[in-house]
Amino acid sequence: MSSLNAEPQQACLPSGSIPGEPPLGRELTDRLLTISHDYCQAEGGCHGPDHTERVHNLALHIGRLMNARLDILSAAALLHDIGRSQEMLSQGKICHAAKGAEMSRAILAGLGFPPEMQEAILHCIEAHRYRNNKTPETLEAKILFDADKLDSIGAIGIGRAFLFAGQVGARLHNRGVDVAKTSSYSTEDTAYREFLVKLCKIKDKMLTPEGKRLAAERHEFMEVFFRRLEKEIHGSPRNIHANSR
Repeated sequence: MSSLNAEPQQACLPSGSIPGEPPLGRELTDRLLTISHDYCQAEGGCHGPDHTERVHNLALHIGRLMNARLDILSAAALLHDIGRSQEMLSQGKICHAAKGAEMSRAILAGLGFPPEMQEAILHCIEAHRYRNNKTPETLEAKILFDADKLDSIGAIGIGRAFLFAGQVGARLHNRGVDVAKTSSYSTEDTAYREFLVKLCKIKDKMLTPEGKRLAAERHEFMEVFFRRLEKEIHGSPRNIHANSR
């Protein structure tokens, strides 16, 4: 990417918030969007540019409620998944959060972000992954964590889970399989497995009040959907356990 080799320059960071304007200003936000899209476009599917934009919007929504540093949050949200294609190519052996932070360091330096701001943004990116040992320490990191997880649940989360299952060649449904004996990136890595292994637990992992509120709503919708899927997958409601009604 040409952005990595660009000569360092002073970022045009706005000194104040202008109603209707992005926290980083229009020009810098557009540059980060372009960089993010360049990296995420190849990924497509459930981690494509549209996911990044939804996470960005969710993060700014929560950030405004909590008086967070929206400039830090905006940059972190736009760059948080740029290492995702590396994780996919390695079938999960490379952590996209760690890789994304590594890649973002050069990008932020090239755009002239101040060193202390770079570190704050990089921490958000490193700590946003659900299955990572990095704990979100700052308010902005906690908000990005919540925003990213919120896009994994609810109606959008269900759609993304099926998209990912299609990407790895998984079946439509595998109710009869012990998910404890299955693995990610396999034909058994279905949307239903994702719900049982990960998505059903997300509401209890939220770190902000607004994240918890939104997660509770989205979790309820997922439960209704997967109960309905259980009924339809058999072709007859008579074959469904009572707790699936």
